[in-house]
Amino acid sequence: QVQLVESGGGLVQPGGSLRLSCAVSGSVLSISAMGWYRQAPGRSRELVARISSGGPTNYADSVKGRFTISRDNAKNTVYLQMNSLKPEDTAVYSCNVLGSITYGDSFSSWGQGTQVTVSS
Repeated sequence: QVQLVESGGGLVQPGGSLRLSCAVSGSVLSISAMGWYRQAPGRSRELVARISSGGPTNYADSVKGRFTISRDNAKNTVYLQMNSLKPEDTAVYSCNVLGSITYGDSFSSWGQGTQVTVSS
């Protein structure tokens, strides 16, 4: 069974930084896309950043230039470096990983979510 373990959330002042981590636990054959999503109270979940197996990335317009997504394939871990945080970045952040457990057996797993609060 594939599980994702997230860490790194917390309370930070506007303009501050946080780094989120999401590690894949369990045996997998391959991992394709890894991404971060967020959901603020009263709003629907939105894509924050995504990175494909070959390295191409895409970001929500609201975070471009401030957030950076990266992955360590040896550790099956994805990171989200968040700089110049704003109060509107406050949300529960969740990672999502797509891959294969065996040939022909794909998976899509979600992390448990980690709270990020940006407030003075």
